[in-house]
Amino acid sequence: MKLEMICTGEEVLSGQIVDTNAAWFASTMMEHGVEIQRRVTVGDRLEDLIAVFQERSLHADVILVNGGLGPTSDDMSALAMAKAKGERLIENAEWRERLEDWFTRNNREMPLSNLKQAMLPESAVMVDNPVGTACGFRVKLNRAWLFFTPGVPFELKHMVTEQFVPFIREEFNLDSKVALKKLLTIGQGESALADKLEPLELPEGITIGYRSSMPHIEIKIFARGEKAIAVLPRVAGHIKMVLGTAVVAEDKATLAEEIHYKLLNSGLTLSVAESCTGGMITSQLVDFPGSSSYLQHGLVTYSNESKVRVLGVSPSTLDDHGAVSIATVEEMAKGARQILDSDYALATSGIAGPDGGTEEKPVGTVAIALATRGGVYSQMIKLPRRSRDLVRSLSAAVAYDMLRRELLAEAVIVDYQSIGRFSK
Repeated sequence: MKLEMICTGEEVLSGQIVDTNAAWFASTMMEHGVEIQRRVTVGDRLEDLIAVFQERSLHADVILVNGGLGPTSDDMSALAMAKAKGERLIENAEWRERLEDWFTRNNREMPLSNLKQAMLPESAVMVDNPVGTACGFRVKLNRAWLFFTPGVPFELKHMVTEQFVPFIREEFNLDSKVALKKLLTIGQGESALADKLEPLELPEGITIGYRSSMPHIEIKIFARGEKAIAVLPRVAGHIKMVLGTAVVAEDKATLAEEIHYKLLNSGLTLSVAESCTGGMITSQLVDFPGSSSYLQHGLVTYSNESKVRVLGVSPSTLDDHGAVSIATVEEMAKGARQILDSDYALATSGIAGPDGGTEEKPVGTVAIALATRGGVYSQMIKLPRRSRDLVRSLSAAVAYDMLRRELLAEAVIVDYQSIGRFSK
């Protein structure tokens, strides 16, 4: 089966918004053992839409079309599909009834423009959208099924999971068994990881893929078929051994998710004091429901005065060593932990850039500390030639990894290939 995707919208084409839908769809299909062969982005111009539908339907078996199903004049996917097939648009009575019911239930008057969302190409098969007003549909053109979905991410995800995946499995007899193991890494580039993994002799049915989502790089190990699935745990274990300290989580999207599930229902508590990361560590944990069970407080102590008055950092420490120093970040972590007697506290202080560095402490210098009931671990890392955002996100990842290693009773401070360290 040859799968393609067509993304519509001027805002996507011009780069005004990042096309997260395409990334999510590609990743989701990969987890089902299906790779996208091609992706095309086209603007809200009727002639261009018609042309791309006609052209790609000659080559693909199935095409997911995302966007252009709204009620406004620039939503042209249904009309373009009808013209591509030489058909007229007709009202789908079932969807009109659904629209009227939706607005009634929400005590709203339905604008006449919404009736456009019930107009489908004559040969279209309606595809349910259980969480929105945009009606999905599928149409056969040339060799391809074109499967139309709304651009709203929440709606797309529901429709792909509940409608699209079951459809292609039945239509194309995709009943082969597929398993996937994900290894999350930090501190090594994709090429460095590939240099270590490419020489490995993998069993038949096992393949390796890479996904860069800085500060992480995810290793995807696919197993296709029962024999490959049976040896997947052994292969994954060997790959972990080869990569060593670079592997920081399994089957998790981020280190924040790994920390969340290690602390959730553990009875342990965490406090955070952040300077250069500006609340990033705390915010990433709060993204997960239930984080209140372990996260006691997160403080952004950006100024020296706040470090002194809120965390109890000694003014002489700041005078003698500076805000970006092992001495300061250790006092920050201890002060944050002592406020509510937390089991653990993380602290960061650094120079994220692009300005503010010195010869002794250039941009990308970050001090990180982990305070526990038994003591404090700390390190100073070097992240030269990184953007401000990447300095902050890498610093947060290293802080999480220090805590993760402490929770596993492993060495808290380790060397990462692409992250430099100052001696204490």
